[in-house]
Amino acid sequence: MKALQDLEIFVLTSETGSLSAAARRLDLTPAATSAALKRLEAELGAALFVRSTRSLRLTPQGELFLAHCRQALATLGAGRDAIAGGGNLQGTLQLSLPSDLGRHQLLGWLDDFQQRHPGVTLRVQLSDRMADVYRQPVDLAIRYGVPGDSSLIAVPLAADNRRILCAAPAYLQRAGVPQQPDDLRQHNCLCFQLGEQVHQRWQFFRYGVAHSVQVGGNRVSDDGDAVRHWALAGYGIAYKSALDVLPDLHAGRLVALCQPWLGEPAPLHMMCADRRLLNPVVQALRHYLGERLQAFITHYRGGQVATPSTEVHP
Repeated sequence: MKALQDLEIFVLTSETGSLSAAARRLDLTPAATSAALKRLEAELGAALFVRSTRSLRLTPQGELFLAHCRQALATLGAGRDAIAGGGNLQGTLQLSLPSDLGRHQLLGWLDDFQQRHPGVTLRVQLSDRMADVYRQPVDLAIRYGVPGDSSLIAVPLAADNRRILCAAPAYLQRAGVPQQPDDLRQHNCLCFQLGEQVHQRWQFFRYGVAHSVQVGGNRVSDDGDAVRHWALAGYGIAYKSALDVLPDLHAGRLVALCQPWLGEPAPLHMMCADRRLLNPVVQALRHYLGERLQAFITHYRGGQVATPSTEVHP
């Protein structure tokens, strides 16, 4: 299908920034890839790239068309794989996962998912930065919080998840146990950074009323796994998603603090750019992860969670 190949050439050229690199990936000549792009531009009546002797960059029209191209190729690929697989799940899924939950829970669950569906290929990125599902080669991003971009499709995986204030027993024995959120001003707080913004205003809820506290500390990271590592090592107090720390709380490695106060909502979502990307593979993964998360929460919520009154004697 020449029209389909023209779209693949366009997407690969935009990702590599080079006609020759795209040609090598598709086992074509540079002349053939150049002809395909000219043919596509003629059909659209718009220039897709600004060309110079050293580089290519997308025009505004090219950036707009790129998002639609990726969606179209994903949909066509899913259809082609469904026909080839005779009803079995087939296809490649590109995922962006949060650092902490991804490393310690999701990767193991994805191993099991692939054993159940050997026709599925996964390409995984681990990062707490919000993936640009329009421009990056990512089909789905699993992230905490409500997406700021209202055009994204956000499918809930753990809608009731919240943050939990926690620290290691060793830190609390050394520095004391905060009894209320305002006490955090006298503690070393381990902060998370997203982009250029450091999350230093921590919000709590009690009796339906929100209360914010400006915190500070000597350690900041853009990696949630690093913040959890520091908390376990006794360097300070962390404000983590419950899904990240439930096993540590259950085992007593971390202690939940200021329990009468509820932490900030931190719903876990599966995000994509378009509903047409919710193909059978994605739907199966959504159902599977939803079941695993529910079992995970039920298991750890049903057990004893360490609290200062039972674990710490400052």
